[in-house]
Amino acid sequence: MSSENLTKIGVLVMSYGTPESMDDVEAYYTHIRRGHAPAKEQLDELKGRYEAIVGGVFPLRENTNGQVAGLQDKLEQLAPGQYACYQGLKHAKPYIEDGVRQMAADGIKRAVGIVLAPHYSIMSVGGYIKRAEEKAAELGIEIAFVKEYHLHPKLIEALTGRVRDGLARLAETSGGEERVKVLFSAHSLPEKIRELGDPYEKQLLETSAAVAEAAGVKDWQFTWQSAGRTREPWLGPDILDTLKEVAADGVKGVLAAPIGFVSDHLEVLYDLDIEAKAEAEALGVALDRIAMLNRDPLYMETLAESVLESAKGLN
Repeated sequence: MSSENLTKIGVLVMSYGTPESMDDVEAYYTHIRRGHAPAKEQLDELKGRYEAIVGGVFPLRENTNGQVAGLQDKLEQLAPGQYACYQGLKHAKPYIEDGVRQMAADGIKRAVGIVLAPHYSIMSVGGYIKRAEEKAAELGIEIAFVKEYHLHPKLIEALTGRVRDGLARLAETSGGEERVKVLFSAHSLPEKIRELGDPYEKQLLETSAAVAEAAGVKDWQFTWQSAGRTREPWLGPDILDTLKEVAADGVKGVLAAPIGFVSDHLEVLYDLDIEAKAEAEALGVALDRIAMLNRDPLYMETLAESVLESAKGLN
């Protein structure tokens, strides 16, 4: 334990997590299912999706590692020597609790937690915060949290640039004459969040509207994707159904803007780039997708500035 760490503020960077290799997929899926191993068909399907997007190699993990490193670099520029970043994943190692444990082992006494997801839901970001809070209390670390940053000006700027670029690509391929619609999307959650007064849906619509306005987009709508397969109803319509609707309405080009996600992973690379693209093709609709944020400098600044703001609340 260095004396230097006693004054440093730890930054717990949390995300959903992804397996490190094909060998880890079963353990990962079992953790998502709260300790219940998946049936062989379920496991084979998930492995098939990973094989389709990454051929069994996992650059997906590198996206999160890169974002954590990028945030550390940005914090070092803004507040030299004052912050140390740690990673905590929901469903893979290092788990959220491991990240907090490592901070404690390094002598960190004060910390800020931030999730690599701009929009707050009690079922998503709220769950990360609860786990981090409990472990931090147990280990005597004072911790504050960034709960959402869905309207941070630099996040909106980064997304706006990507929407403009995507529309320019679509215009080029169609000669600029076809009707194009922007479909903003995010991971669906169970419908019951509406009864809880959860802000998730409202925040997603706020981000969509802000980006559409900044990019000068008039023809857009919000849709959902990647719903879980459970008995309870999930928020809809799903993007595959929305594609059918917009095609019937005469739309010839769609720009998918998955603003609920911040990096390239399964829900983007498979659910949109493979599944939604195949559906669009069958409907005679050209589908393109905005580039994900990954380590975009504006996104790194969004995270860093949000952390600095949250740290003001620490004793």
